[in-house]
Amino acid sequence: MAQQDSADVVVIGSGICGALVAERLVKQGRSVLILEAGPRIDRGQITANYRNSPRKGDWVAPYYPGTAWAPQPIYHPKDNGYLIQAGPYPYPAEYLRVVGGTTWHWAAHAWRVLPNDLRLKTLYGVGKDWPISYDDLEPFYYEGEVKMGVSGAPNTGSPRVKPFPMEPVVEPWAMRRVRERLAAGGYPVVTNTTARNSRNYDGRPACCGNNNCQPICPIDAQYTGGLAVQAAEKAGAKVLPNAVVYRIEHDGSGKIVAVNYYDPDKGTHRVTGKIFVLAANGIESPKLLLMSASDKYPNGLANSSGMVGRNLMDHPSSSLTFDADEDVWLGRGPQSPSSINTLRDGAFRSESAAFRLDFTNISQVRSVTEDLIAAGVYGAELEKQMRYRSARQMNVKTVLEVLPNPENRVTLSSQKDALGLPKPEVHYSLDDYLHRGAAMGKEHFTKIAELMGGTNLRYTADGQYANNQHITGTMSMGSDPKDSVVDAFGRTHDHENLFIASTGVMPTAATVNSTLTGVALGLRTAEHIHATTT
Repeated sequence: MAQQDSADVVVIGSGICGALVAERLVKQGRSVLILEAGPRIDRGQITANYRNSPRKGDWVAPYYPGTAWAPQPIYHPKDNGYLIQAGPYPYPAEYLRVVGGTTWHWAAHAWRVLPNDLRLKTLYGVGKDWPISYDDLEPFYYEGEVKMGVSGAPNTGSPRVKPFPMEPVVEPWAMRRVRERLAAGGYPVVTNTTARNSRNYDGRPACCGNNNCQPICPIDAQYTGGLAVQAAEKAGAKVLPNAVVYRIEHDGSGKIVAVNYYDPDKGTHRVTGKIFVLAANGIESPKLLLMSASDKYPNGLANSSGMVGRNLMDHPSSSLTFDADEDVWLGRGPQSPSSINTLRDGAFRSESAAFRLDFTNISQVRSVTEDLIAAGVYGAELEKQMRYRSARQMNVKTVLEVLPNPENRVTLSSQKDALGLPKPEVHYSLDDYLHRGAAMGKEHFTKIAELMGGTNLRYTADGQYANNQHITGTMSMGSDPKDSVVDAFGRTHDHENLFIASTGVMPTAATVNSTLTGVALGLRTAEHIHATTT
């Protein structure tokens, strides 16, 4: 075994949550070491990869194929078989195992939850209550917004003590027309809350309208985990890339004493520390806890409740594509700029899922052209229809709430990766609560299309959903160690010096992208570590 490293705080995972926690703790005087399974990547190279890729609709393509030692799910041009699907409904999660994590290619949505999202059981008799209140999170939401550079409109429904760090990014023409025409039908369309600069901020430029926020912002107007890592390193944290942690080690009392990792050649290394923060995502984190099973903890670490890996959640989407009665020309500005937020809460949540309605602004030229060619349209007719449909084709989707279900879970597969480590296996199903929310969404789709003079309406099939890659749950926080993995501060119930900073600790998924909430929870955990540990 190679010579070991050591630090006051060892952070496993260099995504946005882990990196911001690391920066906060190192600024408070701790030595911090971040272990990342994947390699460093370069924004310029990824941008060039995207521009040269023939698969413009595949947002993982610029990051293809990943590495043998830190595999990640890939589905195009074919499934690489890393994430094992146990059904009954597919859960094709996409994430990156690189320094900086998956926010290299996110849509940068940085929403806050609603206060009622944390009290579902009390208010509506479904789901779970969180062990904290919205007021507990509010200052850490704002801290995350300032760090990330969040811009947004004031009327999102989530209370705030201070205004956004920035005004919203300029509204694209298409979204202006949507807002103006839907207002007549009682639909308030607002600019999405995003970690995207509307002016020069923190040494980074304002958004200049590139329509490829996913898979990469070419100018760093959009905040990423890569920037968070840079800030952590500048503050004094050390990052070890290509360090695949395969076991978390404990002593006889259950206290964590070290982590063990492989390098790309499967050489073994050991890192010791005082405090350990698990900050990988809601699939890789439970995988590691389960892999770290021992004689004392035969079901895996932090798993006396049996809840590690359980209650996997995301935000499935149904959608409507239609042709408006005027030219709107989607494709200038951010890809996901506007939404309707008035259906995120209400008494109906006792019976059906809440949701947001989100509008795409992705250029339609490629998808329209592919559809027409597949239909056998060529020549002058192809040019005519391309021009018409590219200018008028629109899409609106639901972002649906999923309730926690213990049977939706991550387990260890019998299949192994290149280092001989178990691949993650996902068990996933969708219930009638979600289907009823989708049915309600479909009614609103129809009204929206009518207000836009829509024709050629194409709904997704009933019961069919797209995955939004908002991996939530699997290591739920709670007050009772019998049905949760961590306490209200992210400390594992079973190990006094093991904390989890991840969207995986969220007890429920709400209706908004989970990243900012994961960041706020992580910053709150970092503050608790600083205040209560030596």
